[in-house]
Amino acid sequence: MKKKIISAVLSAAMVAAMLVGCGSTGSTPEGGAETPAEAPAAEGEATAETPAAGGAGGKVGVAMPTKDLQRWNQDGTNMEAQLKEAGYEVDLQYASNDIATQVSQIENMISSGAQVLVIASIDGDSLGTVLAQAKEANIPVIAYDRLIMNSDAVTYYATFDNWMVGTKQGEYIKEQLDLDNQAGPFNLEIFTGDPGDNNAKFFYGGAMEVLKPYIDEGKLVVKSGQVDFDNVATAGWATEAAQSRMDAIVSANYADGTKLDAVLCSNDSTALGVTNSLEANYTGDWPIITGQDCDKPNVKNMIAGKQSMSIFKDTRDLATQTVKMVDAIMKGSDAPINNEKDYDNGTGIIPSYLCEPVFADAKNYKVLLIDSGYYTEDDLK
Repeated sequence: MKKKIISAVLSAAMVAAMLVGCGSTGSTPEGGAETPAEAPAAEGEATAETPAAGGAGGKVGVAMPTKDLQRWNQDGTNMEAQLKEAGYEVDLQYASNDIATQVSQIENMISSGAQVLVIASIDGDSLGTVLAQAKEANIPVIAYDRLIMNSDAVTYYATFDNWMVGTKQGEYIKEQLDLDNQAGPFNLEIFTGDPGDNNAKFFYGGAMEVLKPYIDEGKLVVKSGQVDFDNVATAGWATEAAQSRMDAIVSANYADGTKLDAVLCSNDSTALGVTNSLEANYTGDWPIITGQDCDKPNVKNMIAGKQSMSIFKDTRDLATQTVKMVDAIMKGSDAPINNEKDYDNGTGIIPSYLCEPVFADAKNYKVLLIDSGYYTEDDLK
């Protein structure tokens, strides 16, 4: 499952990658994270060709974890627009990050005649019973950006290559600190996502594949001692939780002026918490801070020099690819996939489609985010 991915931090190369969009043929693991609430500037606008209107018809149930976070609000809006354009009735529901609510919503989708379910789960291990109902009713299930675990009812998985996300973040820190040529030591702290989100393990795994050899060597030093996944996970991907933990780390390890060189943050909501904490408590030279999702507050921080980079995952592309999968299923065909070996949900390998994540920083954000119509310039003021 692990594979070496050549870092591509040069803006021009990443812009080229952006043009490829969902064309990744990588075979490494998976993802999806959360970020603060703000509606997208160009809701429903696709960057790749969607299936032609007047598809096979029928009803599609779309279950999203929460409407209060920018990332999932965007996904739901884009998915609904593209499915309707393709000729389908859509039952879109948000569960306010409450597992029981999501289960009830999916039950209602099943009973009301949904022919395909697209589910971004709150907790990947909590849907076994309701998905057994879907299987009994012969309703195909597409796990959307979060792999649903321990259920043989999952038919397909659509996501970004989030092992690659972690790898890009780790490679960025490696290159910015020039770890292969500098003696160090350099001080690093680590923040990843919710322990119940299977994606967080892949973000962490991809980054640590790059960085752990330098930690073992002593060239990277985690002064807090918090390195293992369980110790660096952030419940709910919450900005406040990351900020509180960073407050404690700074107080215990960096209050005396000790330099913090880098903070590995798996996504933008955790990066925002780290940044807020450092602004309030840290007096040393500003560290490298990674992120993911290109949330508006974080892009503003990149422009201001407070966050070093983010990973752009164009949810319009993921929605487009998922609509193609739904369209194929509805018309009795196999859904398009590009990975058949890496995503075992505990019951077997789930055929998957991986979209490619793209590096973003203050140098290329205009091309990736504004020129593409994802945001307007006013969104980032």
